[in-house]
Formats: sequence, structure tokens, C-alpha cells
Amino acid sequence: MARRGYGYVRRAAALAAALAAALPLAACAQDGPRRPALSADTAPQSAGSDRIGVLTLPAQNGTRACTASVVDSPGRNLLATAAHCVYSHSAGPLEGLTFLPGYRDGQSPHGSWTVNRITVDPHWQDDEDPEYDVAFLTVAPLGGRQIEDVLGGNKLGLNLGFDLPVTVTGYPFTRDQPITCSTRTSARSSTQERFDCGDFSDGTSGSPWLTDIDPQSGLGTLVGVIGGYQAGGDTPDISYSVSFDDRVSALYHQATG
Repeated sequence: MARRGYGYVRRAAALAAALAAALPLAACAQDGPRRPALSADTAPQSAGSDRIGVLTLPAQNGTRACTASVVDSPGRNLLATAAHCVYSHSAGPLEGLTFLPGYRDGQSPHGSWTVNRITVDPHWQDDEDPEYDVAFLTVAPLGGRQIEDVLGGNKLGLNLGFDLPVTVTGYPFTRDQPITCSTRTSARSSTQERFDCGDFSDGTSGSPWLTDIDPQSGLGTLVGVIGGYQAGGDTPDISYSVSFDDRVSALYHQATG
């Protein structure tokens, strides 16, 4: 079954096939109907959508990996995505990544930002444990400015529970514009959450789950990224995230410390 982003990144950068064995594939029936009531729409261009973009590999002809977004940090240089997009146990970190915020129709209106550090939890490094499928990426300055100074960054939300209204925006490989959907989260388990909305196919791993979005600035609170159980879901209609709790708090402090 297809995985959001990982299978494509694996072919592009020789990431290990071991992840497929590490992530559970069973029990589709327990996750309910295959077709949700909602389907994603094309995301309009806005300050909010411009903080979201694609991770690419310029050395591999601009191969697109996954989706990432700018998150507020002391260094003003941090992105959030899924760990399976950027790190495998056997191959280590994915080298040579760049971030193209606001990418549309082959254009990157806010430039190309070089990823210079990848931070994942030791549980992911050692075992590719889907309970820790989150990564923070630091990017180098561009033109003497940090990325958050140019675009702003969404606040990290921790321990906010389930049944949250969220807007999720990401980039399927099949499209050159982002898609977006607004719905509510639910619990898949005590440590993983889900949302039901169609069309979140390969490439949308790492897509941010935002709540409490300010209508003027588009800034919101980041409470998840597509990843975790089934690498984010083995159908485009149901997506998962690790719950943003103390595990993610510890990782954030590691990335910003």
C-alpha cells in the first residue's frame, strides 16, 4: 500500500525498506468507511499557505519529498515535518534537502531554503517507532534573514487533546498547488490522532495540522503533522499524526537547544 511520501523519498535517496515492516498495515476496517464526507480543495494563496511548502532534492533534479511548514522558534529558523520523510534507521538523515515555501506551479516565490540540520527522536533513529514520527528541521538564512522573519511561524501546540478543529494543508505529488481541508481531529489511540478528508495522497506526509488560526495573519497553532500510524495512513481518505504531547515537546527543545 502507498505511504505518504516515504516510498517516493526512498526511491529518490535510497532510504531503507525496513520502515515498511516497522509500521503496522492491519485493521483497515477498524478505521471506518473508506470515503469520508469531505474532500480537499485547492488552497488559496495567502500568508498562511506561504508558510507551508515542499521539501525537495536539488541534486536529484528537484525531486519532491514531502510537505513541511515553518514553526515558531527562538532561532526563527525551524520547520516541522514527519520523521519518515527525512530519516531512516539504515540510511540516516536525508542529505541535500531544500524547502520551497509557498510553492505553486513550479515557482517558489519566497526562495529556496537549505536544510542544515535534521532532529528526530532517538526512538525513531533506533527503531523507526511510529509513535515518534515527527522531525524538526533547521534552515540556513537566505539573504541574511531567517525564514520566520520573512514568513512568520506557527506556534507549537502541546497537550491540547482530541476533537480539535484543524485545517490541514499539503502537497500531493500529483499537483503543483497545495490542497487544504478543515475538519475535526479524533483519537485513533491515546497517543495518535486522525482526521477524515479525501485526497491527502503521496507527498502530503508532514502536512501541518493547524488550529486557532488568526484570520488576519493566518498564523495558527501546530498540533500535528501527517505521519505516525501507517506513515500517516494507507488511504488518501484517512490521515494520522502523533499526538503533540511531551514527546514532541522534548524533541522541540532538542532542536532549539
